[in-house]
Amino acid sequence: MNTQAASRIEKKPFGRTDAGEAFLFTLSREGAPTVAITNQGGFIVSILAKDRAGRTADVALGYQGFDGYAKGKDFLGCLVGRYANRIARGEFTLDRKKHALARNNGPNALHGGPTGFHSRLWTPRVVSGADGEALELTYVSRDGEEGYPGTLTAKVVYSLREDGGLVIDYTATTDAPTIVNLTNHAYFNLAGEGEGTILGHELQLESDSFTPVDPTLIPTGEMKAVAGTPFDFRKATAIGARIDAADEQVKRGGGYDHNFVLRGKAGELRLVARVVEPKSGRALEVLTTEPGIQFYSGNFLDGSITGKSGKPYVKRGGFCLEAQHYPDSPNRPEWPPVVLRPGQTYRQTTVYRVTIAK
Repeated sequence: MNTQAASRIEKKPFGRTDAGEAFLFTLSREGAPTVAITNQGGFIVSILAKDRAGRTADVALGYQGFDGYAKGKDFLGCLVGRYANRIARGEFTLDRKKHALARNNGPNALHGGPTGFHSRLWTPRVVSGADGEALELTYVSRDGEEGYPGTLTAKVVYSLREDGGLVIDYTATTDAPTIVNLTNHAYFNLAGEGEGTILGHELQLESDSFTPVDPTLIPTGEMKAVAGTPFDFRKATAIGARIDAADEQVKRGGGYDHNFVLRGKAGELRLVARVVEPKSGRALEVLTTEPGIQFYSGNFLDGSITGKSGKPYVKRGGFCLEAQHYPDSPNRPEWPPVVLRPGQTYRQTTVYRVTIAK
């Protein structure tokens, strides 16, 4: 390993909650975007990336101060668990036992509940790896927390690859059967956070089908081909090109807020998404081992959040690409499994790489 080019981490105080002190960890590496992460909720606080002219901007949406991260109610860049996305009616059955979860999205459970992993203070540790220093965060979710069975120990490691990719490695173990679906809820605007909408960003997804939703955004169970629909991003297409189409699914999401079924073999790291912002030239590549990805076009942003640069986050002012298992999978046994049992280890890897489009 070239130690001069290896990733380095700087640690400084960031804030305090009832659970203890939070820190800001800044990961830097020559030739790579600089990334800041806090152990409060595992939030990605900033990603500083150059454009084609060499100008640097923060491309990750976030809050003006620590209080926003402590509350975390808008999920701007946090770790999400114990189950990312929605579970219908906030309930599921495992080994013939029904479990009732906290409902925080109409009739449904969303992103692990109101005090899910995004609101927890994780235990941080700087570790050494193949790419230099990395940040390891650990959280122990006790049996019954937000209604989930089993005590789950989750570890998430953030590191910077030589090619500039931010690698997020997730693992988890449990002492009793449970369900797990972890992700990161980063919001991106490749023009810079607070710089208007993302409607001109061009998205390409390695996906031939998506999972349509009911009026409460729970999947219906169908896997629908994207061909001939506003959900066809097999070729690079502006996010705003069809976002207001006269399509029932687009209307239900208020835009895009849907799970896409990814090509390739789940469990293998592969390129699944690419987004280009034409004016700045910045591009985001997403690689993951997961079977699905939630594309969300920031439909519920409404200008009420003032971002880090002092600018409001307007409707569709950021987008998310959340690598995941499918929503409501605990109630869909025919879909890729999300059950974790004692002796097993949950694993997931996702990479966000911001670069310059060629």
